[in-house]
Amino acid sequence: MDALADTTQKGKVVGAQAPRRSGGRLKFLIGGGLIVVAVAYLIISSTQVAGQYFMTVQELQSRAASLEGRNVKVSGAVIGSSIRYDAKDLRLTFTIANVPGDMNEVNREGGLAAVLHAAVLNPEAAHMQVIYLGPEPDLLRDEAQAIITGHLAPDGVFHADGLLLKCPTRYQDALPNQTQG
Repeated sequence: MDALADTTQKGKVVGAQAPRRSGGRLKFLIGGGLIVVAVAYLIISSTQVAGQYFMTVQELQSRAASLEGRNVKVSGAVIGSSIRYDAKDLRLTFTIANVPGDMNEVNREGGLAAVLHAAVLNPEAAHMQVIYLGPEPDLLRDEAQAIITGHLAPDGVFHADGLLLKCPTRYQDALPNQTQG
């Protein structure tokens, strides 16, 4: 009976190794690998979306045929005299003028405020009409920088889904000296 007691202890085998379950370990490694791949994919795809730069009005118009109907981001200077808002329909329309997309060029031209000011006054700059449905933003005014997400319609009008405005008064100190009238 003592020999039997050495080999079993409350129904367990003592002194002998339990059989290995290599299939469980393999499943664990495969599952862990799939999780790592999924997380890496999510990080890469979200970084690409967040890193999406905006186009200039001129770039968008030059590539209009290939980008028509696709969701894009575009930036321009708001032309104040073009702003129209219908509070009943929540329909906002305005025109933006092309500003350079290269920060080195913006700096060479005197900074963002100077570039926005010059773009609004330049009749030669590319222009684009924008339609936005929603409440009128408080920062929408002449010479504001508008960064707009949406799509270009076949008629050349940009239909905005999202609208981000940078207040021009933030850059007021950078404006060139102007005569008071």
